[in-house]
Amino acid sequence: MKNGQGSYRQRYENHTDKPDKYDPNNLLTGMIKALNLKNDAALSRALEVAPPVISKIRHGRLPVGASLLIRMQEVSNMSIRQLREMMGDRRDKFRISDKQFKPKNTEENGASRPLGQA
Repeated sequence: MKNGQGSYRQRYENHTDKPDKYDPNNLLTGMIKALNLKNDAALSRALEVAPPVISKIRHGRLPVGASLLIRMQEVSNMSIRQLREMMGDRRDKFRISDKQFKPKNTEENGASRPLGQA
């Protein structure tokens, strides 16, 4: 048992619609039940991802990324909010670094000069 979370089997079999804490296992198990699949291998085929991706998410070595959430939404016809609630993510806002919105300095890379001039 790692970090007091219980065994893998317990985390795999337990599923609640609204967990009290962040747990991506709940999302994966909920997807398996919602799509009437047998196991993680069938889920990986339905989501068109490699089986190790599901395993790494289930064991806490890989976070659930935006592209995977979007794929789950497409396959299950559930909203992104429903999927996030299934895994215990109840944030209303997401913080993005200010650096992502700053334009690059065009003077340094020469993009503001007309072609043919140095």
